Amino acid sequence: MKLVDEELLLERLIEQVKNCKNLEEAKELLYSVFKPDSMLEKAVNCCITYHEGQTRKSGEPYAVHPILVATLVAFLSGNKSCIIAALLHDVIEDTYCTEEELGKKFGSEVLKLVLGLTKIIEIREDNLISSKSKQNLTKSALTFRNMLLASIEDVGVLVVKLCDRLHNMLTLDVLRSEKQKRISEETLVVYAPIAHRLGISSIKNHLEDLSFKYLMPDEYNQISRYINSNNQHMQLGLNEFISKIELLFLNNGFRQGSFEIQKRIKHSYSIYLKMQRKGIGIEEVLDLLGVRILVEKVSDCYLALGILHTHFNPLISRFKDYIALPKQNGYQTIHTTLFDTKNIIEAQIRTFDMHKIAEYGIAAHWRYKEGNVAVPKLDWINDLSSNEVLNSQDYSAIELYEYAKDSLYVEDIAVYSPKGEIFTLPRGATALDFAYEIHTKIGLHAKSAYVNRIKVPLLTELKNGDIVHIITSDEKFYRCSWIDSVKTGKAKASIREFCKQKSREINLINVINILCFIFGTSKNQIENWIEKENLKRRIRQASNDKVYLQDIVNGLKKYAKKSYWFDKYEIKEQKIGNFILYSNHKISNIEFDYCCHPKYGDSIMAFVHSGNAMVHHKFCERADKMLEENKDMVFIKWDAKIPKSYKLLFSLENKKGALAEFLALLAKMQVNLLKINLFNEKNSIVDYFEIIIEFLDNIDPELIKDRLKTHCKILDFVSLNDAYKESWGIK
Repeated sequence: MKLVDEELLLERLIEQVKNCKNLEEAKELLYSVFKPDSMLEKAVNCCITYHEGQTRKSGEPYAVHPILVATLVAFLSGNKSCIIAALLHDVIEDTYCTEEELGKKFGSEVLKLVLGLTKIIEIREDNLISSKSKQNLTKSALTFRNMLLASIEDVGVLVVKLCDRLHNMLTLDVLRSEKQKRISEETLVVYAPIAHRLGISSIKNHLEDLSFKYLMPDEYNQISRYINSNNQHMQLGLNEFISKIELLFLNNGFRQGSFEIQKRIKHSYSIYLKMQRKGIGIEEVLDLLGVRILVEKVSDCYLALGILHTHFNPLISRFKDYIALPKQNGYQTIHTTLFDTKNIIEAQIRTFDMHKIAEYGIAAHWRYKEGNVAVPKLDWINDLSSNEVLNSQDYSAIELYEYAKDSLYVEDIAVYSPKGEIFTLPRGATALDFAYEIHTKIGLHAKSAYVNRIKVPLLTELKNGDIVHIITSDEKFYRCSWIDSVKTGKAKASIREFCKQKSREINLINVINILCFIFGTSKNQIENWIEKENLKRRIRQASNDKVYLQDIVNGLKKYAKKSYWFDKYEIKEQKIGNFILYSNHKISNIEFDYCCHPKYGDSIMAFVHSGNAMVHHKFCERADKMLEENKDMVFIKWDAKIPKSYKLLFSLENKKGALAEFLALLAKMQVNLLKINLFNEKNSIVDYFEIIIEFLDNIDPELIKDRLKTHCKILDFVSLNDAYKESWGIK
């Protein structure tokens, strides 16, 4: 029963940490978890002395915080250097303590950990700004970048940081609502996924549920009410099921004491994700109830599985064997879902050592010094922290943050190459994600894909257990418009990088062709003038900046043929439909070719033919050939004042005034309702709504979507802005 007791101890400890408000209680709690010696007592005293006079928002002495963080680290890892680093993790940043003093008192290992933690420049509680602010996103990105760099030196930095964040989340009540949500967002996006990738599910689940509570209180309370009101019934059902299993095991080869059976109810945020992903109510979540079976040997796992499948009907579509095919974070467990007489129950089967890894992940090799406890693979840290990503001049902090968010996924699937190699990808990943996961060059040259020997499109969503074969070509496929269709950070980052390179090439040729049309001269002549004016390095900028384009034209006028008209090379604005053009020539109309289909906001360019502008997507293959042929071109951009149109499919809670509240919210957000349809199977019941909405370009559609999610369940949210259809009147 040792492991079961430890889980109960962790729950109890977290509750004690949450309620601890004074120094003596904090010290007592730490010493109850980790037996004190002279060095630990010295670190505690230094922590209190350095932080003397400092208080937290709640009013208690600041030193209570690092002592409680150290308590969590002590329980989680038992690593003395990490515990001391947790005690002193803020002293260099917030007190008079110097690096030299800290190193002299506690040694180089502790100093290295503290410096690693100090590099993580916190977004302090007192200067948090809107979660949607780009400034704040940049800060989060830089924070995460520093976390990665620090973790390369010692992954213990991340373990301490997770415990630090857990204590902050436990004491979030004292902050204003806006700050609670901002910290919870970052926790859910960055810290919980890090805990998952480190394999520390015991911390991950707490971080997720605490974040969920502050970010979506209505949904959190709905799930909590259901679980609390049905708890007794569910516990009785689990106890009855466990009694059956114990008897079956004892009658089929297991001896008393060689196994343990734990019961569990799925944690709140995981329930919410399942409900959202499947579009179901909580009553329909199949793995809401579960048991965890712990055995001594790997062979016992399969013996236990055989007993369960012999006596209970399994739901085969939900069977997963992570023992034969472990996850990248070291997780090994067999999952099977069983039909009992009264309930559907998920059974997880693992060895005692596998359980240690599942609960404590990377910290398990410190916590359990005896036994054969494997260490989770940490290749993802080196991947995320590679020079290509962190040190590239072309990568902004925000792009890194997006890369990290997409790479630190919590829900994953395992797929295979034709040779049986295992690749772990986020749920929803496509065949093209798989190609980039193998190698960036495979992704760039991917021509087609076969999933389970059937040819499929490259954007086909993969399922757990799929065998994927990628067919490549000598040709490069940039697929810049696909960046939002792939799932992994690696695929997104690779496509973005390849397209940046391609975009620079296109921009240069685009500007040359525009200038050729303006001056009515050859490419060689324009390039010669640019060389004379030393404009070669900056010329690409004119592809997207009409003011700079006019400056270049003004600078090159002196090389052009003499003209009696001073305004011959003056660039004038022309508005046609959804577009704004700048040229010294009159453009009569906008046309589209058959080859590409640009939507509002896509990167575009325009070729001049018989006085009309022919619009193409910037990465159109047909347009690429026309670029190389130096066809006449004109500067073009989208009209930013054109409203965006979206189709929204959603359902509302069946209560009085729900639709009126929803429509009032649209008006408050300056969103125009153009059309509404009601869909139902029975005349008396509305199942869902379809509406067409419109708002100005300066409003972020993601903000609209996020706000609406708080009032309805969104089934679909699709842009209707299609320049091709609008210009030709196609419906």
